[in-house]
Amino acid sequence: MELIEQIKQLENVKKDGTNKVLSMYLNTDPSDPEQQAGEWKIHFKNGLRNFESYLEQSDDKEELKNFQLVKQKAEKYIHSNEQHLQRGVILFASADESVWYATRVQMRLKTEFYWEETPQLEQLKKLHDEFPKSGIILVQQDQIKVMETALNEILDTSYYQFDLDTDHWRQFTGPHKADASMGSGGKSSQQDEFKERYQANRQRWYKKIAPKMDKLAKDHDWEKIYVIGESDGSHELEEQMNKPANQIIHKNMLDHEETEVLQTVFG
Repeated sequence: MELIEQIKQLENVKKDGTNKVLSMYLNTDPSDPEQQAGEWKIHFKNGLRNFESYLEQSDDKEELKNFQLVKQKAEKYIHSNEQHLQRGVILFASADESVWYATRVQMRLKTEFYWEETPQLEQLKKLHDEFPKSGIILVQQDQIKVMETALNEILDTSYYQFDLDTDHWRQFTGPHKADASMGSGGKSSQQDEFKERYQANRQRWYKKIAPKMDKLAKDHDWEKIYVIGESDGSHELEEQMNKPANQIIHKNMLDHEETEVLQTVFG
C-alpha cells in the first residue's frame, strides 16, 4: 500500500472503550549523540511500561489486557528487527489487529508514545511531506538511471542506455557501466565522434525515452519528479516529457553513491 493511502486509512481509525491504538515513534539513530549506548532500548521499554503501570493502577482489566497484547506485538517487531534498525521506527497497532503498520525509516524521529482512540499521525505526515514518493531521473548523455524513492528510501532502480547500433534505448535490470565505445571511455577519436552524434541527435534520443519516464511516473504514482544531469541533457529530457519536473539539478551524478543523490535532492 502506498504511504499516502496508508495515512488516509489511519486517519479513518476511531476506536472507543478499552480497544485503543498504540502510536509509537522511536528514535534509534546511532549517530545521535544521545543514542551512543543504545538508549533507545530504555526509551522503548519505559514508554510501554508507563502505559502498563497506569492501566494496572486504574484497575481496568480489559484495557490492560488489550494493551499487553499490543505491547507484545511491538516488542516482537522490535526484537526481530533489532539488527536492521536504521534511524527510526514508526508503529501503529491495536489489540483486535484492525490496525497494524510498522516501518523502519532513514530519518531521525522524536520519540513519542500514545495510547488513544485515534492514531497520532503528525510526525508521519510531516515525513511524507518532506520525503514523498518520487522519481529521480539521472541523465548522462546516452545513459539514464531512474531511482524511485519514498521516505528517503530507495524502492527501485532501473538503468537505460541508448544503443547506437539499433537506435533504441535498452533497459538493464542491474548496475550497468557504459561500453568503452559508447562515450564514457575508449579512444579520443571515438569519444569525439560520440560527442558529435550526441549533440546532433540529443533531442531525438530523449524524445524516444521520455514516454517511458512518463509511464513510470503515472504507473508508480510519483508525487514529485527530479531530473539531475548536465544542463543540456537534463533540460532536453524534461522538455520531452509530458509530466513537468519539480526540480532540475545541474549536476552529473549518474555514477555517484545513491545516498549522496538522496542527500542532494532532499538535504
